[in-house]
Amino acid sequence: MIARAGGATAQVHIHRGYDVTVNDAKLTEWSIPTLGRVAGEANVRFIDKVCGAEDFSCYQKEVPGFFYFLGCTAADKDAATAAPNHSPRFFVDEACLKLGVRSLCGLTLDWLATNAK
Repeated sequence: MIARAGGATAQVHIHRGYDVTVNDAKLTEWSIPTLGRVAGEANVRFIDKVCGAEDFSCYQKEVPGFFYFLGCTAADKDAATAAPNHSPRFFVDEACLKLGVRSLCGLTLDWLATNAK
């Protein structure tokens, strides 16, 4: 309709990509104490849903999962105004990598301890 209004024609093809990533609510709730212990309770929070599509959603079709963000903005920068990922100005403060490894290890060990059979 928009193309016709300008005296043109158009063809539209919508390519379906990855599904929106939706965390498993129970697993996400379970993870909060571990993440709070590892990162400090004041550093762990829920964020509003975003319409991000991620290949991780394919895994979540098979098993429950949760996707979390690891802050990587330098301490002397404001995360609210820092360049977002996928931007050529995006900068990762590699100091966050240690916390990333600690959080994944903590979650893994707590999961194994909780679900030992």
